[in-house]
Amino acid sequence: MTLIDLYRIAAEARGLAAHELPLAERAALRDRALPVMWPGYQVPAGTERAEDPVEIVAYDPAWPARFQSWRGRLAGALGEAAMRIQHVGSTAVPDLPAKPVIDVLVSVLDLDLEGSYVPAIESLGIQFRSRDDLHRYFRPFSGLPRDVQVHVCVAGTNWERRHLLFRDYLRTDESARD
Repeated sequence: MTLIDLYRIAAEARGLAAHELPLAERAALRDRALPVMWPGYQVPAGTERAEDPVEIVAYDPAWPARFQSWRGRLAGALGEAAMRIQHVGSTAVPDLPAKPVIDVLVSVLDLDLEGSYVPAIESLGIQFRSRDDLHRYFRPFSGLPRDVQVHVCVAGTNWERRHLLFRDYLRTDESARD
């Protein structure tokens, strides 16, 4: 079950579509569900920002270059703390419409050693937003364009593998993109 499934259940009980559920209600559902869905889920205080509108746009051939730019900046800031830096998410799949937000997956040796990567990522204007037992999530600080999201996980884990396999599946099977 996903958050979208929960939104759909709550909305359908009132004759609404999931996207018609008020943002405040979706936020309340999210805040109650995520600690159950993602053990260890926490949001550091002071990391809130206004909800950004969700806009799906046609594939932009500039997305791989935007990833490479972020990859270079992250690699420079993280040094040896980053085992791998990968382009994941919809913008990593050629010809797939997506939100114009580059998703970057950084793989590290030890997720709990936040001091080895959090300050480096935040120095690039990307704020530590949440943690759970399997990964950490970063997005631009409030007031900056939300053009990138960074996910940090442990190298070699199922969390990393699932994201890379799903990306690769969509890249190689055009029919799966529909």
